[in-house]
Amino acid sequence: MRALPYFLCPVLLCLGLGTMPLRAQVTFDWAEVGDAGNAADPLNSGSIPGIGSVSSTYRIATTEVSLSQYVAFLNAVAQTDLYGLYNTNMSSNLNVAGINRSGSSGSYTYSVIGSGNRPVTYVSWSDAARFTNWMHNGQGSGGTESGVYDLSLSSPSRSASALYWIPSENEWYKAAYYDPGAGGPADDYWLYPTRSDTAPDNTIGPAPNNANIRDGSVNYAVTNSSTYDANQDYLTDVGAFSGAASYYGTFDQGGNVFEWTDSLVLTDKRVLRGGSWNLFESNMRSSFQLSNPETYEAMAVGFRLASTPEPSTYALLVVGGAALFALRRRRA
Repeated sequence: MRALPYFLCPVLLCLGLGTMPLRAQVTFDWAEVGDAGNAADPLNSGSIPGIGSVSSTYRIATTEVSLSQYVAFLNAVAQTDLYGLYNTNMSSNLNVAGINRSGSSGSYTYSVIGSGNRPVTYVSWSDAARFTNWMHNGQGSGGTESGVYDLSLSSPSRSASALYWIPSENEWYKAAYYDPGAGGPADDYWLYPTRSDTAPDNTIGPAPNNANIRDGSVNYAVTNSSTYDANQDYLTDVGAFSGAASYYGTFDQGGNVFEWTDSLVLTDKRVLRGGSWNLFESNMRSSFQLSNPETYEAMAVGFRLASTPEPSTYALLVVGGAALFALRRRRA
């Protein structure tokens, strides 16, 4: 029998229906993406088919998966690291260094270098899929090969029963660019995921329409200099551009790192979106699309998760009873 989703466990304990080990859980802040059945963006009706229409409500993480969250995953499942979830560049490339590995195969342990709130990089689509399976299967110490994506298959598709998943290109795009609100663009889609049709700048902080990219003077956001430094970490904490949220409340869908989607191109590549710290505003545009093989890993590639709307609703249907209303929260 498949393990119950971890968000049910505290309630089941209260009701005396199960036991749960005491361990830290990886949690996310979520933005709910409603407006189901919205029209696709007419901007991309040419070389790229119309993108952005989603038929149902879903949630998407407000930020990219962080180093701390990925370290918790590695410590749970990668003592041997059979599937290569750790890339040694995660510690040796000082531009993005964030995770150190200690010990030997069979007893590997992992720790964060510097701020754990920066996005994880050097993750392939397959790494992201294994993280997603682990989340879906209740975290713990296993469950990376199936649940959402069956990794015994070539180019696996998402399970219809997924609790968490890598967003499709449509889901990612809608969360980034769609804005049906008053004062939004005439076609309901912005050119940039910072609620703007004007090219963003790269000032870190609460100012609107900024992102971790190189600006018009080719300066890096972190250093405000155009000079490249091999010893400089160029990533910013997720959500550091706090005034540049999308309509639904997501951060860094433009800049910091490119993000995987689970949409396939030519049957063997997955779409990436969003731009990165070492590139320019053009890569943040809704019209820009990138794709790479599922095994591709790079210093400017990470991911974020999507989820079912309000998992507590699922818990209420399964267990029932007034005691379960405490589950209604925005964190899971």
